[in-house]
Amino acid sequence: MALTDQTVAVPEEHEGDDADAPRKSMTIGAVCKALGQEFPDITISKIRYLEDQKLLAPRRTPGGYRLYSAGDVQRLRTILRLQRDEFLPLRVIRQELASGRAGHDVAPSKDGAAAGTAGPRRKRNPSVTAPSSGALYSLEDVIEETRAEPRMVSELEEYGVIKGEIRAGTKYYDETEREIVRAVTELARYGVGGRNLRAFRTSADREAALLQQILAPALRSRNAKRRQEAIEALENLAAVTTHLKHLLLIRDLRKIVG
Repeated sequence: MALTDQTVAVPEEHEGDDADAPRKSMTIGAVCKALGQEFPDITISKIRYLEDQKLLAPRRTPGGYRLYSAGDVQRLRTILRLQRDEFLPLRVIRQELASGRAGHDVAPSKDGAAAGTAGPRRKRNPSVTAPSSGALYSLEDVIEETRAEPRMVSELEEYGVIKGEIRAGTKYYDETEREIVRAVTELARYGVGGRNLRAFRTSADREAALLQQILAPALRSRNAKRRQEAIEALENLAAVTTHLKHLLLIRDLRKIVG
């Protein structure tokens, strides 16, 4: 029987008073299920990719099945959070792990805050590969949830920052567009208007075109494995470019305040 979706008890080396009790190790399928709620885009192939990149090193059974300890799962959770929340490339994540980051990372509590930390957990950033929830929001919904001015939403449409779609005579916006409106509402507090956002839109279009040019052949491949690797590479490249933009912005802003 395949172990893909099972949790199995296997003896491990122990320390402390409970050293005689076996700890449970998880198969790769069980790990996917355990982390799926927090990371909807996690897949078995993604976990294997991280292993190929030497970020994970699960035990193997004599039959070759991967077995993940609690420490392995925590390490994987840390890697996924660093990718999602801090946009860090794998090279930087490897350095963070080497410095002991995984040992200090903790799971979020029920109220969304990490145990032992103050303040709310950082809001989840959208992923390239994560499927959309499919939720749609009317203009009234968007305005109520984001506290945006209707005129500003119209400006965002005028300058091509959001588009929306017409269904049964009513315009709806998806969750990403709703969050764009929320972010722009924050910028508006500092006098940033719709026309000022052309630079952001142009920059995003250029970056998307560049990444498409780099990975287009692999993304069009009929080989499922090659296409999956290209999708994962696209996710990583998006994180790297976002991190790079942040660094460049910080560099230039330091010149202003210096």
